[in-house]
Amino acid sequence: MNKLFMGLALALLATSPAVASDRTDVLGHVRHFVESFNKGDTKAAAAACADETSVIDEFPSYAWHGAGACTKWMEDYDADAKKNAITDGAVTLGNPRHVDITADQAYVVVPASYTYKKKGRPVKETASTFTLVLQRGKEGWRITGWAWAKN
Repeated sequence: MNKLFMGLALALLATSPAVASDRTDVLGHVRHFVESFNKGDTKAAAAACADETSVIDEFPSYAWHGAGACTKWMEDYDADAKKNAITDGAVTLGNPRHVDITADQAYVVVPASYTYKKKGRPVKETASTFTLVLQRGKEGWRITGWAWAKN
């Protein structure tokens, strides 16, 4: 029994750095996506997504799927922001609730806040939830799906 326990403990220790590294890489990629959005860098934000992506968000058309979905989402976000006099949009992430990684797939749930100005007045959406799915490929982690749910 002791040999079995020691073997399991050693196997767990041997895989821990890889798990920690994957978690760091996944969360770094999510943060990169958010930072790119916050800077208005649509090319960098789109590059964080896989070619085929699914997006669900709180403004029309509410769902974007397939090739170029992240880029289309950003275009629609910009149009909605212009229509509603929204400027200075920025997302702030909290501590993740879940970072589940299985082989080359990851599932991330993180609380988030969205601040912006509407007609020049500050607005803050707090306690929202940002849920993402990522796939690791040749170029590293890419977002294959995400959903935003405001509180």
